[in-house]
Amino acid sequence: MSVSMPSEAIVPKAGEERIRALPCWNGAIEISLLKGGISNESYVVRDAGGLHVVRFGSDYPFHHVFRDRELMTAEAAQAAGFGPDIHYAEPGVMVTGFIEGKTFTAQDVIAERGRIARLLRDFHDTMPRFVRGVAFLFWPFHVIRDYAYTLEKGKSRMTAELPGYLAIADELEKAQSPLPIVFGHNDLLPANIMDDGKRLWLIDYEYAGFSTAMFDLAGVTSNAGFSADQSDDFLATYLGTTPDPGIRRSLAAMQCASLLREAMWSMVSELHLSAPGADYVAYTAENLDRLAVALDHYRSLYGKTSP
Repeated sequence: MSVSMPSEAIVPKAGEERIRALPCWNGAIEISLLKGGISNESYVVRDAGGLHVVRFGSDYPFHHVFRDRELMTAEAAQAAGFGPDIHYAEPGVMVTGFIEGKTFTAQDVIAERGRIARLLRDFHDTMPRFVRGVAFLFWPFHVIRDYAYTLEKGKSRMTAELPGYLAIADELEKAQSPLPIVFGHNDLLPANIMDDGKRLWLIDYEYAGFSTAMFDLAGVTSNAGFSADQSDDFLATYLGTTPDPGIRRSLAAMQCASLLREAMWSMVSELHLSAPGADYVAYTAENLDRLAVALDHYRSLYGKTSP
């Protein structure tokens, strides 16, 4: 998940020692925490060459996150012009350029939805030419089903709710219209979009992979809380034409799926992660509340479909 701005919080000694031991610095360094992340440990480092972001993270098989694949995608995004420069990498560590700019909020995403829609279309069209190695497929409904397995196996406090979540996922999956496979970012929280005053950037490629464009479209619009009209405007800008009713329904269904996946991500994180300052229980509740509203809206328009 995303990181935001430098924090004045005290840098843990173990993190500082690990950073100072990296062989990539030019002269003396200053270290500060990056706030905003809820799954990884991130820092800002200043050396004679400028500002850098240091990100520590191990593989998270329970989240389908593997750092070698993340590094490959980050390198592809750099080459394609969507992500920051990679300055150094080794297992469990990535050092990138620090983007001097604004980290988006939900309000920023809504206000800049036209720019983001065009950026996303360019990202989907361009990235497959830069990605190398074994392809990773991200299908949100598989992720939801695998999360349910992980939660049941881990005796999650939400185990009794899992059959209901799986039924919702089946219902929403059946509402998807066929679309071309694209290379998606798949984690488009507002804070993963940045503006340096000249252009937009996408950061954090943990979940990137070949997918349906609809998940990224739903991720942008659901995570930022778009209205129905704003979602329709965003979809039309991305497509370059007025969307047909089937595509509109697919987006509304995938917006619900995006929120369900985010809620279940947090439930799994309750079992397996402990990022400083992260309140996964509260984040689970927040996304379940948003899912209930979105699902009610979807069913009011299209009815409830039996899986």
